[in-house]
Amino acid sequence: MPATSPEQLHVLFEQALNAGSVDDLLDLYEDDATLLEANGASVTGKPAIKEALLAFLAMKPTLRMETGTVVHGGLNLAMMEARWTLDGMGPGGVKVRLTGTTHEVVRRHQNGSWLLVIDDPGIGK
Repeated sequence: MPATSPEQLHVLFEQALNAGSVDDLLDLYEDDATLLEANGASVTGKPAIKEALLAFLAMKPTLRMETGTVVHGGLNLAMMEARWTLDGMGPGGVKVRLTGTTHEVVRRHQNGSWLLVIDDPGIGK
């Protein structure tokens, strides 16, 4: 299901991550989107984003997101942020809780759907 508003991207991302569906997560990104990683590096393109997301999915996560600010920049661009909490399993079965504030740039496409262009999950910030 495509996002029909910027805010819906957060809802769909939470649902896809909690369901463990890397394909549904990738459907929320443009083909040449960029994802920032916790170490400060970035990856671009769906194949590289898939590898980064698989690391999160390995944690068997439960994600909760709360959309904060959404700033529309013209008809087809928006910048948004959300606070999030992720509970999962780290190495050796140790429970892990991560928190952060995302910052994303999203774009509306001709079919009306919104996709992530730049995704900074704000891990460790």
